[in-house]
Amino acid sequence: MVETKDLDKPFTREDVSIEQEETAYSGFFTAKKFTLRHTLFAGGQSALITRELFCRGQSVGILLYDPQLDCVGLTRQFRIGCLDNVEGPWVWEVIAGVNDKNETPQQVAVREVAEESGIVIEERDLLPICGYYTSPGGTDEYLQLYCALTSLAEAGGVYGLDGEGEDILFKTLSYDMVISAMLNGSINNAATVIALQWLQLNKARLAEN
Repeated sequence: MVETKDLDKPFTREDVSIEQEETAYSGFFTAKKFTLRHTLFAGGQSALITRELFCRGQSVGILLYDPQLDCVGLTRQFRIGCLDNVEGPWVWEVIAGVNDKNETPQQVAVREVAEESGIVIEERDLLPICGYYTSPGGTDEYLQLYCALTSLAEAGGVYGLDGEGEDILFKTLSYDMVISAMLNGSINNAATVIALQWLQLNKARLAEN
């Protein structure tokens, strides 16, 4: 049977009972272990189950686009999760960062763009793309994506905070080049793929601004 109504919301946070919560690891990142029960679709409660959670919280990603030059600004840096990536562990990405200072997502975006590209934008320059949970089966990270229209004519260089061990290359790349890289799998991380697909859908409208 095909559903035609709005998606329902059968359960809420109140349908999860946390019996025990403990910190399994605390270092550069934090991981927690939960023992819990939850309501079942068939009715009743589940047996006690354990789940590990990689704690990341709120993150922000920003795609920089220059409609005059029809080009995109991306970063490239070493990523431990991509050690076995066929393209290597230095990954092309949108600018991104974690909200660890009780900032708004817009404030994080402005700060991260300055830190990773040297470009100054304002909150009013940010166009919301979408927000999503990156991998809800194992992490609580929620990433808000934006696009910012800006001049990239003089952009480029190596950036990052020494205190955080960052070594970030920022480059201006043609729109056609990055879309081709996305389609052939050279650009293969979720935030960047989603942002570029959004740009494909909205590029004509952005050029009119």
